[in-house]
Amino acid sequence: MDKTGCYEFMAEPFHCDFSGRLFMGHLGNHMLNAADFHSSARGFGMKYLMTIQRSWVLSRLAIEMEEMPRQYTRFNVETWVESAMRYFTSRNFRVVDGEGKVYGYGRSIWAMIDTESRQPTDIYAIDNGAIEQWIVKDKECPIDKGGRVKMSDKAELVRTIDTYYNDVDINGHVNSVKYIEHILDLWPMDWYREHAIKRFEIAYVAEAHAGEQLSFYMEQEGEDLVYNVRIVRTDGTECCRSKVSFIAAR
Repeated sequence: MDKTGCYEFMAEPFHCDFSGRLFMGHLGNHMLNAADFHSSARGFGMKYLMTIQRSWVLSRLAIEMEEMPRQYTRFNVETWVESAMRYFTSRNFRVVDGEGKVYGYGRSIWAMIDTESRQPTDIYAIDNGAIEQWIVKDKECPIDKGGRVKMSDKAELVRTIDTYYNDVDINGHVNSVKYIEHILDLWPMDWYREHAIKRFEIAYVAEAHAGEQLSFYMEQEGEDLVYNVRIVRTDGTECCRSKVSFIAAR
């Protein structure tokens, strides 16, 4: 079995925005599905991990696109493990069509947790460290890894929302992709008529659950079309931080 997985998806029309291009949230979901398909086929996926009270939890995700697939377009998400440590592993993505046209790339960092204690657990304890044999060190992922999203005390509270059934995933907390969708909803429709998302990155810090409120704080980086967002749950705990970079719409 190849170390790199390749999985076909389609930009279904109901997964596309008013411009006819795939929503960033749905692309993120396709990447997470590709990660699960890849890890499951190689013996360290969610289906197996749940039987031993373990689970993968997304820690960081960065997606940088030259172009989003248009509706009805079939495209592939390639994914591979770039590195692994005791508690974290890094996984990359490439979005490409059948003729080799590259739409963009993604980088992610994952932690393995104990589903009862919710604490990180040793990745190398799974099948005697079998993940090591799937690491690909020589495949290019040319986008920046990203870093800590810095925010000042001057960040403005721009929205507070409630969370419900559809926000929660198999791990019992607000789904990783739902945060992406809620963040991108902070800008109005007219903004997206003139701007496209160039890069989206998010770092997850703490879990939120159905019934909790999420408060969104935002500030712009200088004069650039770069915005930083902090999400805080009901008790004041920070759940995640995000950086969204826009360009003029083509």
